[in-house]
Amino acid sequence: AGPGHDRDCLGARMYGETAGKRRVLVADDHRLLAEGLKRLLMDEFELVGIVEDGHALVKAARETRPDLIVADISMPHLNGIDALVQIRHDTPDTRVVLLTMHRDITYARRAFDAGASGYVLKHAAPVELVLALRAALRGRTFISPDLAGELLRTSAQAPEARANPVAAMTPRQREVLQLFAEGKSAKEIASILGLSARTVEDHKYRMMESLGIGNSAELVHFAFKHGLIQ
Repeated sequence: AGPGHDRDCLGARMYGETAGKRRVLVADDHRLLAEGLKRLLMDEFELVGIVEDGHALVKAARETRPDLIVADISMPHLNGIDALVQIRHDTPDTRVVLLTMHRDITYARRAFDAGASGYVLKHAAPVELVLALRAALRGRTFISPDLAGELLRTSAQAPEARANPVAAMTPRQREVLQLFAEGKSAKEIASILGLSARTVEDHKYRMMESLGIGNSAELVHFAFKHGLIQ
């Protein structure tokens, strides 16, 4: 197979190198938005690829090792925050800015706890994203001003007041939960994650027990409520 086949295997559309520009990888399952990000960033940054789900993002980050990543939170198969955790492990020098519709400060806190360099709301002015990327390159963090005050206020609360059941789950449990919520069967999840169907079911029932959830429908509702899927 030729070079084009290799690029397809990355799950990304690759672009030519531009000397002197910092390299950015974009992850968003809304193609029109992703193309808009490409146009916004291309003057200042080199776009190395666009991916449309969390697993493809982790793989492309490992292969391309970009300086920066712009990623949505709600993506198929693996959400942006859990993808961020894996990326920070694989390529710790890559800075990740999350671009999201979620205004709930819980998501922002999870993102920064996972190692995000920025949290930008999708409805914000495009200049906010560019500012976030520049801040990330300087080793700083950026959050949309609409959320900054609330983040500071809630960060001062006692830990028990900020308890987040999603944060207490293991990364594998969150992967399994997201895929169940997307309508995948235990057999399909097992194939995607390289597990046995029995192990997948075991993860499911352990989550239900720890969360006090009685059935699969409630588990899916929990995933929607906590932003694992849209």
